Amino acid sequence: MTEPETDSGSNVSGALLSRSKQGRERILAAIREAAIAEFSRHGFKGASTKAIAERAGLTKPQLHYYISSKEELYEELLYSVLNGWSGAFIFDNNSDDPKKVLTSYVRKKLDYALDNPGLSRIFTTEVLGGGRNLGKYWPVAVKSTQQKVELIDRWIAEGRMRAVNPTLLLMQIWGMTQHYADYGVQVHIMLGLAPDEAIDREPIVRELTTFVLLGCGLAPD
Repeated sequence: MTEPETDSGSNVSGALLSRSKQGRERILAAIREAAIAEFSRHGFKGASTKAIAERAGLTKPQLHYYISSKEELYEELLYSVLNGWSGAFIFDNNSDDPKKVLTSYVRKKLDYALDNPGLSRIFTTEVLGGGRNLGKYWPVAVKSTQQKVELIDRWIAEGRMRAVNPTLLLMQIWGMTQHYADYGVQVHIMLGLAPDEAIDREPIVRELTTFVLLGCGLAPD
């Protein structure tokens, strides 16, 4: 009799732990979404843990059970943007064709911006505020950018694309793609969309890709 009871107790205990873990993950996800909304609207200084807690459906003491400080939460979100970009900013390593690489790069950069508009605005707000929390990021970003610059310079030297300033080209792509996240309100108004209506990104991708390729002396499809 003891063996079935032990198995039953283990099953119940396991189910309770599983539900507890799922509940914690839901709360952490709600906190993250609330923090993205508050930080993207108000920046680090303007956002408060009280507002984050209320948006997440928690009291302030409950919030601090899951996070140690506003600073820690902000840094986690800020660097999640940078980690996401570390994937989106990589040139296609499977191709050495300037046209294919730049086309893929524009697409990935725009997709990330539109999929994560709140996170994109957090980064922009941080930069506009002086970027005091980005000290660890800049050396990595500069190194990654320099690798792309060297590849573009090689393509230019080989006569495979028009001579451009590679660094300015990359920053122009960043600015054009991130615009649709950082200025989402304006984009919706200009496109005649309701505030919560999804943006059709295909026409945007085509226009941006054509603009970039023609600027590089490459024929778009």
